[in-house]
Amino acid sequence: MTPFKLTEELVTEIEQLIENQKDTELVSLMEDMHYADIAEIIDELDEREATHIIKLLESDKTSDVLTELDNDVREGILNNLSAKEIAEELAELDTDDAADIVGELPSDIIQEVISELEDREHAKDIVDLLRYDEYSAGGLMAKELVKVKEDWTVLTCVKEMRAQAENVTRVHSIYVVDADDKLKGRLSLKDLLTTSTTTHIKDVYIPKVDSVGVNEKPEEVAKIMSKYDLEAIPVVDEIGRLVGRITIDDIVDVIREEADKDYQMAAGISQDVEADDSIWQLTRARLPWLFLGLVGGVGAAAIMGSFEEMISKHAILFFFTPLIAAMAGNVGVQSSAIIVQGLANDDLKGSVGNRLIKEMLLALLNGLALAVVLLLFTWFWKGDFLTSLAISLSLVAVILVAGFIGTFIPLFLHKRNIDPAIATGPFITTSNDIFGILIYFWIAKVVLGI
Repeated sequence: MTPFKLTEELVTEIEQLIENQKDTELVSLMEDMHYADIAEIIDELDEREATHIIKLLESDKTSDVLTELDNDVREGILNNLSAKEIAEELAELDTDDAADIVGELPSDIIQEVISELEDREHAKDIVDLLRYDEYSAGGLMAKELVKVKEDWTVLTCVKEMRAQAENVTRVHSIYVVDADDKLKGRLSLKDLLTTSTTTHIKDVYIPKVDSVGVNEKPEEVAKIMSKYDLEAIPVVDEIGRLVGRITIDDIVDVIREEADKDYQMAAGISQDVEADDSIWQLTRARLPWLFLGLVGGVGAAAIMGSFEEMISKHAILFFFTPLIAAMAGNVGVQSSAIIVQGLANDDLKGSVGNRLIKEMLLALLNGLALAVVLLLFTWFWKGDFLTSLAISLSLVAVILVAGFIGTFIPLFLHKRNIDPAIATGPFITTSNDIFGILIYFWIAKVVLGI
């Protein structure tokens, strides 16, 4: 299969087909395209053209296209569809995707769309999912699954499974529940096929099954599924009843969104934005951290001003100021990035104290190695051992402090249930710049006896 590649020529061709009302040719062109590729094309069209394609193609394809579109594009298309047309799209989707789309609709439209759904059970499941918080396992799960009663025989089980499987796109697991729908375990397909038809399910099912509660955070669900290599995981309510399942495709989306958010926070962007957002949205996302950088720069300048007399006598100290600030920022960001990554992957072991000690030893080792090189270079360059020693000692101290701040701050924020990703980037860089400059000139003052 040749990978799809979006080109300007293809977009222009589609725009011309729409403009000239050549719908038959347009349908023929897109007939064998994957829905994700069609979504990529629609993202490049204007709202009128995008709506035309959605209305033209069959709902069994366009429903999946809608789930792949950027939120703004999808919102514009939905505004141009009638309640009946939206309902036709929802009818082709699993309940989790359908609920996501319904949740984006204006409140006065939702009831009208739901009433247009012919499958009342599907409608009921969508409404049920809407009551869960968007950022929870309940808001992430789908209602489609295969479940069997523990008191059924294998023969009854097979008959019921055939009926249930019609509404399930992919059967990852067969879940076993009791008379009250409480999750009891899972059923092996091999055991089902090799067991007598008169055997009861309770005699062959596997009681051990991983599950999550409806209020579990998506990030925690992702960690569990990643740790145990699960393709799907059942979701239970507050009293243990099986209410849905979360599949790996939904978890991939969670991981990607979390990575995007952490990357933006580390880069000093305070909101979830994209390159195509407006200048105002991008400014609001970037300005707070840039202001923090401005404050840090003013603070560093004020600190240097208080050592003006020393700098005038030893001008070489001024030339190494950028190096000290850069090393402080770099070491702090490195330390914090490792800690944030470890917290995100849930693989940080041991106490906070042990982690700090390890980072301090690492910072000391790196600092001494760099300081020796800097000492020899500066001494050879200027021939002033005392000044060279002051600069080198300052470098070691600055790296130690930066390593401590870069390690401690993310751990502290994590303990306070604050996203530790906020500690990386501008926050760590700015704080270490200020502390680094202060330590640098203070040590230089002591060593040089000024």
